[in-house]
Amino acid sequence: MVKNKILLGAAALLTSLISNVAVAQENRLTLMLDWFVNPNHGPIIIAQERGYFADQGISVEIQEPADPTMPPKLVAAGKIDLAISYQPNLTIDVAAGLPLIRSATLIATPLNTLMVLDNGKHDSLRDLKGKKIGIAIAGNEEATIGTMLKQEGVELKDVEIINIGWALSSSLASGKVDAIWGGLRNFETNQLALEGYQAKAYFPEEHGVPTYDELVFVANANHYDRAAIVAFNNALEQATNYIVNHPDAAWNEFVAYSPDTLNNELNKRAWNDTLTRFSLRPSAVDLKRYDDYAQFMYQQNIIEILPKAADYVPVLN
Repeated sequence: MVKNKILLGAAALLTSLISNVAVAQENRLTLMLDWFVNPNHGPIIIAQERGYFADQGISVEIQEPADPTMPPKLVAAGKIDLAISYQPNLTIDVAAGLPLIRSATLIATPLNTLMVLDNGKHDSLRDLKGKKIGIAIAGNEEATIGTMLKQEGVELKDVEIINIGWALSSSLASGKVDAIWGGLRNFETNQLALEGYQAKAYFPEEHGVPTYDELVFVANANHYDRAAIVAFNNALEQATNYIVNHPDAAWNEFVAYSPDTLNNELNKRAWNDTLTRFSLRPSAVDLKRYDDYAQFMYQQNIIEILPKAADYVPVLN
């Protein structure tokens, strides 16, 4: 009798261990960032460092991409669970047929700008007529830059678009181009300032381009773990609240994640400029914002099919 009880107890323990392993495996998420870790990723790193993901019963493996264009494609292919993308890119991907959904928002306002040096030569967008504009990646600049310029009576054909890769700040500072598209208001502005240059930014949402979420999380539309994503979003919200309430302490915890690469003056300035950009409600859904931007891209012939936000922006809370 005693032997049977021991055997039953051992079997129950083994079953429990197997069940716990299965749960752990089910609640493990792989997340690929859009780029190397930087202040834009503050809530993710804080949630990891403070144990908020673990408190929600999930483990998150944070990966940096070798190619920043690949994360959404890897999600669509089922290779990773989550990736950081951009609302405009998500719209393009969905219109192209990739099985993606937006699962949460990280940065809830545009960061991209049309940036010039504040040297008195470009006091308005009209002054860019006949000038050179540098871009990092060719894509929807015809819609965005074209719309912004048109607000000031300048046609896109009146400027020269040059692909300068990621050398945005140096190309602007050296005079290789007169303006850059892709300079972020929380990074390139500070980078130029540290190099002794004063930048002036023109904001797309103030010049005819619909506002949008700069950074969003995407998941595979056909197979995603709803419970795990809800847990992820809860941890993200908790981390964002902590950052807003304790920005200095949060900064110290953020740089502790990778002191050699994160603890510098540029990131410190960018951190302060990003605090008001984080989404306080990462899982909150604004279908109109997505539909308005998709309509803009459709009218500008950037996408050939007009997706409906309700089909790829589910409520996950």
